[in-house]
Amino acid sequence: MDRAAPLSGIPRRLRIATAIGALLALLGTYLVSATDRADAAPVANVIRVAEFPADCTYSHRLPDDPIVFPRLPGASHMHSFFGSTVTNANTTLPDLVTSPTTCNPQVDVSSYWVPTLYRDNVAVEPAIATFYYLGEGVRADVVANTQPFPQGLRLVAGNAKATGPNDSIARWSCLHAGQVPPSKDFVNCPAGTMLESYLDFPQCWNGRDLDSPDHKSHLAYPVNQACPSTHPVHVPKLRQVLRYPVSGDPSHFRLASGPGYTMHGDFFNAWPVAEMARRVQDCIRPVIKCGHDGRPI
Repeated sequence: MDRAAPLSGIPRRLRIATAIGALLALLGTYLVSATDRADAAPVANVIRVAEFPADCTYSHRLPDDPIVFPRLPGASHMHSFFGSTVTNANTTLPDLVTSPTTCNPQVDVSSYWVPTLYRDNVAVEPAIATFYYLGEGVRADVVANTQPFPQGLRLVAGNAKATGPNDSIARWSCLHAGQVPPSKDFVNCPAGTMLESYLDFPQCWNGRDLDSPDHKSHLAYPVNQACPSTHPVHVPKLRQVLRYPVSGDPSHFRLASGPGYTMHGDFFNAWPVAEMARRVQDCIRPVIKCGHDGRPI
């Protein structure tokens, strides 16, 4: 049987020439490939964040809470309301869906409210209030299966009765002053900055109830980047971000509910069903950053 001659039998100069030829051929392939890549149309710079926002300016202030104290005007501590302009102790879903709103986009007629902030007993309202709808904090496959918030959902996040920072999930920081560590209580922000409050709502729904006796337990926070079996339906994470035009000594501040660690938020969902579903489909599930109109930025 004929066999290939061993490499050692090939003259040294021939082996060198063969190797150089192979290298030149490889280099030519690389240069053609690189040219093809350079001539190709650039790939769009897609921001991989699952998000759509609602900016909702301050609307009004009342000692009412239609979730915790429905039909009991004056029964609550003072609240600052955003979004729907008609919210009071007697508000129901039909009231919201036909109401004016302070939100951008104006299709968001939901109601959001928080305990009023006071500086030296004078009420201070946020200069900026943004409610972000996010897909984060869970695995990618969970985000891809996000479901819209059901219309009429009522939900409270945070702890109005917290007795110390360890009872709180809210956090305070300073806008444009990252050197100030965030805290669960008020922080001392440098002059020229603003006091910020961040609060994340739970994002795992039990799939049945629009409310619960404590206004919290029909939703839960993720466990190990997934929704627990008791709350299997993943909905967007609602993040409440408030920026107050105050700074300085935090001893001058209080919430209507108490110290900074009692910060909490209420959400009464009145988004039009189709609009909420479209934003979840186009922004959250494919992990795309969208603007107020629910379109990719």
